[in-house]
Amino acid sequence: MAREHLDLSTNVVEMRNIVKKFGDFTANDGINLTVHKGEIHAILGENGAGKSTLMNQLYGLYKPTSGEIFVNGKRLDMNTPRDAIDAGIGMVHQHFMLVQPFTVTENIVLGTEPRKGIRLDMAEARKNVVEISEKYGLSIDPDAKIEDISVGMQQRVEILKALYRGADVLILDEPTASLTPQEIVELIDIMHNLTADGKSIILITHKLKEIKESADFCTIIRLGKYIGTVDVETVNEDQLASMMVGRQVTFQVDKPEQEPGDVVLDVRDLHGVDYRNVEILRGLNLQVRKGEIVGIAGIDGNGQTELVEIITGLRKGTKGSITVGGVDIFNKSPRTGFEAGVSSIPADRQKHGLVLDFSVEENLILQNYKDAPFSKGGLLQRDAIRSFATDAIKKYDIRPGDCEERPAGTLSGGNQQKVIIAREVENDKELLIAVNPTRGLDVGAIEYVHKYIVEQRNKGKAVLLVSFELDEIMSLSDRIDVIYAGQIVSEVAGRDADENELGLMMAGGKQHG
Repeated sequence: MAREHLDLSTNVVEMRNIVKKFGDFTANDGINLTVHKGEIHAILGENGAGKSTLMNQLYGLYKPTSGEIFVNGKRLDMNTPRDAIDAGIGMVHQHFMLVQPFTVTENIVLGTEPRKGIRLDMAEARKNVVEISEKYGLSIDPDAKIEDISVGMQQRVEILKALYRGADVLILDEPTASLTPQEIVELIDIMHNLTADGKSIILITHKLKEIKESADFCTIIRLGKYIGTVDVETVNEDQLASMMVGRQVTFQVDKPEQEPGDVVLDVRDLHGVDYRNVEILRGLNLQVRKGEIVGIAGIDGNGQTELVEIITGLRKGTKGSITVGGVDIFNKSPRTGFEAGVSSIPADRQKHGLVLDFSVEENLILQNYKDAPFSKGGLLQRDAIRSFATDAIKKYDIRPGDCEERPAGTLSGGNQQKVIIAREVENDKELLIAVNPTRGLDVGAIEYVHKYIVEQRNKGKAVLLVSFELDEIMSLSDRIDVIYAGQIVSEVAGRDADENELGLMMAGGKQHG
């Protein structure tokens, strides 16, 4: 990797012996971090290891219990995010800090709006936003409302918001969690453009491949403790993985050959519109059988989101038919779909997956709270709920291990994802729809999730996997359907899949099937 813009003689950020306690719980236990000018510095650790907590202290959202922070050689007290922004630090959070009813432009300029006299000059704001988005190659619709755009597009808005404020040090917390492979390549290019411009980037990620492709140095944290800092050029992915989790990690998915059974999900001639009321699904056909995993491979914006939302009852289709186990669920309620045998791991865990103010144990029984053993005579059976939650937390390695009564919103992003996966897999329905199921998870957790998805398939369940991780699609799927312009354009057996060929099909090129 070219490092001509890396200046090891200039420390832009130093965090020395940072300790952060929440009551009796120590989230950061003596962590050190040094970031140089023009550097991409990755922070690697398992879900709940304390990475985001560390960065939230640099950004002024938390105050360290002890330790010191230096920016450009000057010791600073980061009491608020305003202190961090004034020091030239910007942060893109894993869970977006966006105002849903506002437009893309309004969100990006919020708090720094250009004015004409006493009036806001939104035309100027829009022009500025378009300019900066073009400069960094982050295409967005400046007039779209946040509530109407995809997770991937919201991520771009967050990145643009930080860039708009002119940060010299940019903290990116899982920035690629919801991006397509092509968008990830673009983002890495953008990061290199920024560092060539003298900016420094702190990258929180679980993706070892991305660390190897983009980072200069990597600091590893395990269970809140500082493990070490390595020069990325001198280590491989396996070494990084074992430093992170403290054991060997296997990246192979063990999947016995089996013949699929009867059709569970049958989608015929499906048409649907996107948030702009523009037709995005144009006669899509799809079948998933018992005992098989069907992966949907496609670039974001080709109708995957709308397809899943229509199947799960979150959006109405304009034409077509959908049956699950022979039961018509087209344009019916989510409850009808659930009762027909649909469980789903949604793309946006906070919007559609969890009630953040509810406890972990309450979230684990969201769809089943009226059923035995969780309810009797209309009254919740707290002991049964607690027992189920305790077992699920242990089985799915949800951390911390005693979080039954904690609000789900207080867990790390990866552990929130594990709560949803535990609930949906334990629901044990005939069809499991998994949308980016390992988004924001570390390699150890990904290993577990893949095991549970394959387990469902081996038990004769039908699994529809929608993921922007081509590696995941290729390693898990028995059959891969390529979606392009709202239609399934190609079908490939999972074992025959080739990444380059799939990429070409996803872009509307070569077709077969």
